[in-house]
Amino acid sequence: MRPWNFSAGPSVLPVDVLEQAAREMLDWHGSGMSVMEMSHRGKEFMQIRDEAEQDLRDLLQVPDDFAVLFMQGGAQAQNAIVPMNLLGLAGHNQADYVVSGSWSKKSFKEAQRYGDVRLAASSEASTEINQQTQAGFSWFPTPDTWEVRATSSYVHVCANETIGGVEFNDWPLLSVPLVVDVSSNILSRPIDFSKVDMAYAGAQKNAGPAGLTIVIVRKDLLGGASEYCPSAFNYDLVAKSQSMFNTPPTYPIYMAGLVFKWLKTQGGIAAMEQRNQQKSELLYRYLDSSDFYHNQVEPSVRSRMNIPFLLAKPELDALFLAEAEKAGLLQLKGHKSVGGMRASIYNALPLAAVEALVAFMKDFEAKHG
Repeated sequence: MRPWNFSAGPSVLPVDVLEQAAREMLDWHGSGMSVMEMSHRGKEFMQIRDEAEQDLRDLLQVPDDFAVLFMQGGAQAQNAIVPMNLLGLAGHNQADYVVSGSWSKKSFKEAQRYGDVRLAASSEASTEINQQTQAGFSWFPTPDTWEVRATSSYVHVCANETIGGVEFNDWPLLSVPLVVDVSSNILSRPIDFSKVDMAYAGAQKNAGPAGLTIVIVRKDLLGGASEYCPSAFNYDLVAKSQSMFNTPPTYPIYMAGLVFKWLKTQGGIAAMEQRNQQKSELLYRYLDSSDFYHNQVEPSVRSRMNIPFLLAKPELDALFLAEAEKAGLLQLKGHKSVGGMRASIYNALPLAAVEALVAFMKDFEAKHG
């Protein structure tokens, strides 16, 4: 049996997908070519791309008035690409950002280079919630506290902070477009496109390997890119060329397409959401029952995808990781900026993996607690 991979990204992929990709590596569907060898404008790859887009639309119930773009550069490149495309829409070169962790903080910092970008709300400072002190970036600023300018072109938020383990998806209906970074929870739960006007994600957590960036954007937001926006990153040009303005990331699109088809066989987004709730609740239940481990995130915004936790004895961190690896539990080290541990339990990681992790944690606590 393969070890259980809890990597935050690039992350675990479904075994069925990896096995199919291996079978098709030298000859895709009798074409005599690997997908990596195909012309991106040949009929074979055009079929792969078209099916991937349609399957993604089906899974997320993307409305017809939204464009689906397959781009490059990762979500971090979108920190610049979003403002270069959208800042000028309302005519004032303004946008407001909600900062709820390390990734949205990076988005905010980068966007400030391109116009009048202000903070709508931030959870960087500690606060009191339900008579409990919550450390910075362990809670989420609720929408009723956001300071959004009526003249802004958009509001930007991050749905799931991979490092801090904070997740929020109860979006308000705003008078300005809402742009959501869904990199680490895309395809794990529905997206309400009646409230979300643009969603984007790096594929390497829940949708496929690194190299592909998914952008889902309302079509009437296209066409306002700044004059300094590179043509290859102009949403309107990419949409009009069906993500073929330049050579797209062909193999990551193919792999993502296989993931989309796998998700359909698993029951789609509703089934995955139920599984993710079950997995995360199992781990949080144990963490809450233990004095040896601790999760610092305010309970109402705990992530289903990324669960950070600390040991009561930090001097045991190295031993915990070494013993976990021996037990077949990989990539549990927390992000370097916060330390501790982090279990990323994306769609492709089954309940059995979380059960194995909890069993190991119980045993480790019994020995060292």
